[in-house]
Amino acid sequence: MKLSELDETLRGWLPLAEFEAIDPSANGLQVDRRNPEVNHVAVAVDACLESFRRAAELGADLLFVHHGLFWGKEQTVTGAQYERLRTLFDHDLALYAVHLPLDRHPELGNNAVMMQELGVQELEPFGSFKGYEIGCAGRLREPLRLEQVVERLFGERSEVLSSLPFGPERIETLGVVSGGAPAAVEEAIERGLDLFITGDASHQLYHRALEAGINVVFGGHYATETWGVRAVAARLEAEFGLTTSFIDLPTGL
Repeated sequence: MKLSELDETLRGWLPLAEFEAIDPSANGLQVDRRNPEVNHVAVAVDACLESFRRAAELGADLLFVHHGLFWGKEQTVTGAQYERLRTLFDHDLALYAVHLPLDRHPELGNNAVMMQELGVQELEPFGSFKGYEIGCAGRLREPLRLEQVVERLFGERSEVLSSLPFGPERIETLGVVSGGAPAAVEEAIERGLDLFITGDASHQLYHRALEAGINVVFGGHYATETWGVRAVAARLEAEFGLTTSFIDLPTGL
């Protein structure tokens, strides 16, 4: 598959242009490669030297990430940034990044895939950010206890950052916003949800959640954002027969 065709495919799946006004990430192809052919796509959460090295060791032609190298401001190509780019160039490894469009996507997005994993129905947009609802909310097919939700989503991780069991024992409704969205708990409270899930923890939310009687899970920024890149890899493999690899570099945060 040619890199230009892959770019066109990903832009067809993920509405990159829709988020240009609010997303500082340079969504799309961030670093090109000399060879126009792509047969092996590695995916990872973060664009970093270690993910580049591992992708190169796997023989990948392109690395697809959620957090790219460029965030809306000019950077000099020195120090750590030089080493990152040199590694990409030395191994002719292309870099593709998709940030908010991958959080929000109704099928491939971090939030939607977590909801699929839990068997959530009646999905609705949730988690307002600059006029866009990035996450989603819905109703579980069957009620679950808080520890069951945590096990299904984060069981392979050693532990979540924190769980606040301040709501109903039997969880029926929940909202999720991957990454750093602790403030969205207010919307969850307004909607009367039983559980709110996000990545980053917040000290200020403890007493707010306790007083409101809502369960909260801070799953970790990283752990809530592995879902989208893996979903993209699975679709690329299923539809185009590309070789794909997931590079797991958990930060514990």
